[in-house]
Amino acid sequence: MSEEIRQRVLQLIKQRDKIEDDIKQLTEILTLNGVGMNDPLVDSEGFPINSIDVYQVRHARHRIICLQNDHKAIMKQIENGLQGYYSGSNDNQTNGIHDVEMKNNVEDHFVRHETPFAKITLVSPSSPAEIAGLCENDEIVEFGSVNSTNFKSVADVASVVQHSEGSEVIVKLKRGTRFRTVQLVPKKWHGRGLLGCNIDVLK
Repeated sequence: MSEEIRQRVLQLIKQRDKIEDDIKQLTEILTLNGVGMNDPLVDSEGFPINSIDVYQVRHARHRIICLQNDHKAIMKQIENGLQGYYSGSNDNQTNGIHDVEMKNNVEDHFVRHETPFAKITLVSPSSPAEIAGLCENDEIVEFGSVNSTNFKSVADVASVVQHSEGSEVIVKLKRGTRFRTVQLVPKKWHGRGLLGCNIDVLK
């Protein structure tokens, strides 16, 4: 049974990776059009803005919302599958070997990037960052499509935030020696900005 669960979880992880790649490509369409998920597509008189491909943006937004819902569901299935796998792996040696293989496979898929590029230095109470589970001293490994290989400045993160207002951003963190993934929704709240946290570049 454990082997069946293991194969199922790995298959779910592949599906999750495909969803994340699709969301990234669709988000790039919004970026090229200079809009996020909630920016207006028409001017004050109700006419389409010339610089925006309205049909393309509307289609991308719809697909992103659908994929984000799929992503939530699949992350829950992965979590449940992992719990089922480890609860079913008892103390014989074969299962111990499978545990190591499973751990390595899960880490390969969940943490495709392991080098942090920034650090959370402050999290405000009741902010979107706190609600998502971010903590002071967390190191950021991935923030949406931003990672150590393409990060240039905090402006890269700010751009993702701006174009993702009201939508989930997948954030991968390093906390101590462990990695974790959270879903952060940038949005207006009673404090400053859309996140409610300070992000500094790692020296």
